[in-house]
Amino acid sequence: LMRGNLPEPMRSLLALPCLVLLSAAAAPAPPRLSLPLACTPGKDCFLQNHVDRDPGPGVRDFRCGAQTYEGHTGTDIRLTDHAARLRGVDVLAAAPGRVVRLRDGEPDISVRDPAAPPIAGRECGNGVVIDHGGGWETQSCHLARGSIRVKVGQAVAAGQPIARVGLSGNTEYPHLHLTVRQGARTVDPFLPEGGAACSARADGVGLWTPAAAAALAYRSGGAVLNAGFADGPVDNARVEAGGPPRPGRNAPALVAYVRAINLKGGDRPVLTLTGPDGVVLARAEGAPLDRSKAQWLVYAGKRAPPGGWPAGLYRADYAVLRNGQTVLSRRFDLRL
Repeated sequence: LMRGNLPEPMRSLLALPCLVLLSAAAAPAPPRLSLPLACTPGKDCFLQNHVDRDPGPGVRDFRCGAQTYEGHTGTDIRLTDHAARLRGVDVLAAAPGRVVRLRDGEPDISVRDPAAPPIAGRECGNGVVIDHGGGWETQSCHLARGSIRVKVGQAVAAGQPIARVGLSGNTEYPHLHLTVRQGARTVDPFLPEGGAACSARADGVGLWTPAAAAALAYRSGGAVLNAGFADGPVDNARVEAGGPPRPGRNAPALVAYVRAINLKGGDRPVLTLTGPDGVVLARAEGAPLDRSKAQWLVYAGKRAPPGGWPAGLYRADYAVLRNGQTVLSRRFDLRL
């Protein structure tokens, strides 16, 4: 039948599906996000926090875990320490777009430092907002003061350096905080649909390119951020400064240390230091963790014997035990 021969109500009804299809076809596709840092995840940078999907006072990441904190609105990728920040790590545009807002001039200082200025209204620190079209935008926060390389109105390509990782705004360790939004809605790039829902089996591809999704794969057992040897007790300040100097045979003590991230309550970190003859020199094994830990430093060591340390290979073995199973391990050596 010719459409012109149909009564007006039927003509209108036939036209409706076409209008719906045209509307759906016109809906802009979300951006595909590439890795937003010039680093190698799992080696010199690590995914610390996800978006908090829990609408209440609890926390829940997209895999129904606790790798986030209350009200967190972005994806945090941290550097190994402040020394890496000072060497300089580029922040990259995650997708093509146009710069619509930026802020620079905020100091690079930990929010825990007594000298830190007020941050109310400037929690992002130095930042860049990029419009990717269709109401989609990304916001990069905690950038280094004076490092921003783009201007408002400038078009950028995916992977283009826009700044460097800093310590500005509401942060106590060097990292990039990347927020994804569509209009006023915050979007979890690992599981963009589902609102507050999570999925223990989610593949985590979401808005990421396949390469970025593989690099940022979820680590349910946490990750080793730093590991090494020292000549005495170790604290977070020494680790953040790039780690203690390498001990020699005349070191007053030999200490192995590990700093890990995203451990769960009940986990039991164990660190064992063994000498060249295979004899255990020191072992650190405390009680199970009382709650989830964003980061946790453990060390084990021994004072030097008379005459100094014998030549040979010293070995450290680190393991995180969860319900009797090893979920994270690292072995590292020192030859004296």
